[in-house]
Amino acid sequence: MQKKRVKKSQSSGRKAKKRRSILGYILSLLLKLSILGVVFCAVLLVYVDGQVREKFEGKRWELPAKVYARPLEIFVGQSLPQDHLRKELSQLGYRVVSSASGPGTAEFASSRVRVFTRGFVFPDEIEPSRRLLIDFAQGKVQRIVDESSQQQVALVRLEPSLIGGIYPRSNEDRHLIRLQDSPPLLKEALLVVEDREFYDHYGISPKGMMRAAIVNARAGRFVQGGSTLTQQLIKNFYLTSDRTLSRKLLELPMALAMDFRYEKDEILEAYLNEVYLGQSGVRAIHGFGLASQFYFGRPISELELHQVALLVALVKGPSFYDPRRNPERAKARRDLVINLLADHNSISTEERDLAIAEPLGVRESRRMQSGNFPAYMDLVKRQLLKEYRDEDLSTEGLLIFTALDPISQAHADAAMSEMLADLQKRHGERAGELEGAMVVTDPRTGEVLAMVGGKDTRFEGFNRALDARRAVGSLIKPAIYLAAIEQGYTLASVLNDTPVELRLPNGDIWSPQNFDRQSHGDVLLITALARSFNQSAVNLGLEIGLSRVIDVLRRLGVERNIQALPSLMLGAQEMTPLEMAEVYQTFAADGFRMPLRSIRMVTTADGQELSRYPFQLRQQVAAEPTYLIRYAMQEVGKTGTARSAYQKLPADLNFAGKTGTSNDQRDSWFAGFTGSRLAIVWVGRDDNRPLPFTSTGGALPIWTEFMHQERSEPLVSRRPANISLQWIDESSGRLSDPICEGSRQLPFIQGTEPRASVDCGQFVPALQPSPSESDSGGWFRNIFR
Repeated sequence: MQKKRVKKSQSSGRKAKKRRSILGYILSLLLKLSILGVVFCAVLLVYVDGQVREKFEGKRWELPAKVYARPLEIFVGQSLPQDHLRKELSQLGYRVVSSASGPGTAEFASSRVRVFTRGFVFPDEIEPSRRLLIDFAQGKVQRIVDESSQQQVALVRLEPSLIGGIYPRSNEDRHLIRLQDSPPLLKEALLVVEDREFYDHYGISPKGMMRAAIVNARAGRFVQGGSTLTQQLIKNFYLTSDRTLSRKLLELPMALAMDFRYEKDEILEAYLNEVYLGQSGVRAIHGFGLASQFYFGRPISELELHQVALLVALVKGPSFYDPRRNPERAKARRDLVINLLADHNSISTEERDLAIAEPLGVRESRRMQSGNFPAYMDLVKRQLLKEYRDEDLSTEGLLIFTALDPISQAHADAAMSEMLADLQKRHGERAGELEGAMVVTDPRTGEVLAMVGGKDTRFEGFNRALDARRAVGSLIKPAIYLAAIEQGYTLASVLNDTPVELRLPNGDIWSPQNFDRQSHGDVLLITALARSFNQSAVNLGLEIGLSRVIDVLRRLGVERNIQALPSLMLGAQEMTPLEMAEVYQTFAADGFRMPLRSIRMVTTADGQELSRYPFQLRQQVAAEPTYLIRYAMQEVGKTGTARSAYQKLPADLNFAGKTGTSNDQRDSWFAGFTGSRLAIVWVGRDDNRPLPFTSTGGALPIWTEFMHQERSEPLVSRRPANISLQWIDESSGRLSDPICEGSRQLPFIQGTEPRASVDCGQFVPALQPSPSESDSGGWFRNIFR
């Protein structure tokens, strides 16, 4: 018995020892797991904290480069039609009101405009927001008064229009705003609707999570997240939008880390700039700053209650509550936000009722105002990429200030679209699918002011202004005549407009003809250019030599390879509209070559200057030959192939230009300049088929319409000191007299005037008075009879 008890006791001891061993193992395992868990959590927290800090304190967003137009400068004595000012303010999103009482508003009267400017931080100075009274008389600015100080101002600058951006690969776009600059009701509405306990919790809301868990359990799937604004920011910053348990579990420690690290207002400001609020084509609209422009075309600081409420309403679902596609749904959600503000005493009952009565009032277009200049933006990007990496342009938030003139661009767009449509209608199927391009510059500075890349001026595709290489036709002729003048020819030199035949290397005979299929015999140089006679140009070019013509083209600005073929004299050389603008810019700038530029300055996001593109010029053609060729090009408009332009343009505009039609009428060109604008226009077909019209029927009407809308300054050419004016006979080029029939006055470089004269009786000596006439004074009466 005792032996049995001993055995039983030993067995129990072994079992107890085994239990203790198992328990110790479990406890040891738990301890190890706990240590591993603590280590894992510590590592996770360190990792999470590092991720949060890197994003929040480093480069928080990939910020696109912002591209601005030139700011409109308004100064006393300036020629500025009121309708041009109205267009500029409309582009900037100003509202025309009965009383300009806040930034971004303007009121118009018959002879004065009151503008409440927004102000802008320029790289060189800060332009303050102020209320200005501008008096006009006969289309000119007479007086500018700052009404806050009652002081007269000599010059003011409006803020530049944002015309585009260079976006990161994500195609995200945003306008950063500061919390203190946002409307007060934006913060209140956001918290009332999205996170009422934002300032009380630690990044997560257990109450909200429990409520969401119950809803999800009943639904059997994730339908509600219970996320705080901090969690929503974490999701947008670091995580995907998928409603999964793993994403939710990672979101919690990150939200706690963010709340621990940063002030509530810092988190809220980041949320204001990060939240997704819509889509403009391929571009994602992030943040309330950009959303304000996208939906209302106004800075967020100028929004009213009902507009703020709509933006907050979109946070729940920008697609579902899209005010353009689902206006009723969007208004219901907006009104809910307004009612919640009233329920929490953030607004009065009266304010609520007035806001609910307001329409949605969103802009019709889904395109951002900054997306209206694709051709010009293409030019800017190409010039920038010569100095900056694509990554820097799309992520560093650079500010790029350009020379684009929104008024000129609007006029160019309208002239191209309207006149091409008219040509298409008039010529029907014979016209085919017409296309066009235009380049507009300031002849005084070489800045590119506007550019049109095609019939659809908003299409971001093939840019014909930069990439369409087309035969330039007679646009090349001024270079031939300029080369001749440099060799001693004059505007009165007699040229042979007679047939010419040349045997080409392949054995073919090249025999160019005039457009009218007629030969005109002996013609003056100025007449041959004005009427664009082909035979005259070819005979002259062959006489002076192709090498001299090519040399002139090089000095005028042609950089591409030029083939030394006789057909060069009739414009067989292919060039783009931008290249032709380079050539004619030198004509317009009195023989000084100015490399065309679209960019004025590049700065960092905080305004530090990185690059400046100063005004550059060097004289390529002497003043005297330039004066003569410009005089001849003015004759193109007065009596030559472009004379129809003066049916719409003022007679004192004195523009200089040249029509150009390529072989078989495949290309229609016109290049012309006034005192303040140079414009190159091309019209043709992408398939290079012939057109049913020449330059006078295609490109010239578009150029004329543009200049009609532009109302540019007349061309005034300063006559060099050694240029004299002489009367000559139009038929022979000899010296003549004002009293002679067929005489005209032409400029000459001193020493090159004709030596021979025509005799039309101007050399007959005056009759001597008889004594009787002398006595009675009758001789005096005879002279002035």
